[in-house]
Amino acid sequence: MTAGADAAPRHVVGDRPGTGVLVGLASALAFGASGPFVKPLLEAGWTPGAAVLARALCSAVVLAPFALVALRGSRRALRRERRLVLGFGLVAVAGTQLCYFAAVERLPVGVALLLEYLAPVLLVGLAWARTRRVPPRLTLAGCVVAVAGLVLVVDPGGARPDLVGVLFALGAAVGLGSYFVLSARPTTIPPVALAASGLAVGAVALGAAALVGVLPFAAPLVAVPLLGSTVPWWVPLAVVVLVATAFAYVSGVAATVRAGERLASFVGLSEVLFAVLVAWLLLGEVPGVGQAVGGVLVVAGVVLVRLAGVPRGTLRRAASPGEG
Repeated sequence: MTAGADAAPRHVVGDRPGTGVLVGLASALAFGASGPFVKPLLEAGWTPGAAVLARALCSAVVLAPFALVALRGSRRALRRERRLVLGFGLVAVAGTQLCYFAAVERLPVGVALLLEYLAPVLLVGLAWARTRRVPPRLTLAGCVVAVAGLVLVVDPGGARPDLVGVLFALGAAVGLGSYFVLSARPTTIPPVALAASGLAVGAVALGAAALVGVLPFAAPLVAVPLLGSTVPWWVPLAVVVLVATAFAYVSGVAATVRAGERLASFVGLSEVLFAVLVAWLLLGEVPGVGQAVGGVLVVAGVVLVRLAGVPRGTLRRAASPGEG
């Protein structure tokens, strides 16, 4: 991944958009599988904290060799930028995933992910509050469309929505927004190394919280239903770790390099569609007509916000948010 300058030519960001789109779609599909595959564990008695700890710890181990290769000659970068690594691991990784899994425990996967994808809208609101400057009209239009979609997704006129689940999903949106902000900071840490170190920090923090009793922890090693049959608990966990985390992170970074951050970020929105599709195939979760329309509006609103002009770097690695 980090061959010497004399060994092979370096890729210019955005130099192979076609390949980048294909890789980005694979990354979005992989990330979208995390919720549907972890939900059988949650229904079998796993707590969200246990699921996130297992995902973060195992994924950090899997990504460690790639991170070590990427850090050759620059391992001091982790010490120099330890605040970034700590913030990334505690908020963008552990906090986001914990809130997302807690939301998935109470809400359909597609609903939880759509609420999390309101992160760009929250960032617009934060920027408005901090700068006191009214956003461009296209940005405001995108926010209005996304919020209208949010109302339809939650479906307040239908069955009573799980407000705790909605709050957890919005907490995941805040965490995803933090991910975008932290990822936009200039850093000498390679993306894969930042992901691996962030996962490791998140695993240590979650493990410590579980040991002292602050984080509820239960992980019964029982068989779970999956694809019409019963499989050991480690099968869905292996998919979440190897496919929905390790492969998703690496392929997401590769997609950004090949397609450029803006195109890759739009391709990353397909994660919502893939998550709904996988949840339908695995869990039988089919959104209602109103929720489907709301989902389209949320995605359309986010697209408008991004088209309005997000500062370069804010969408960095947005094709692989790591929450889902």
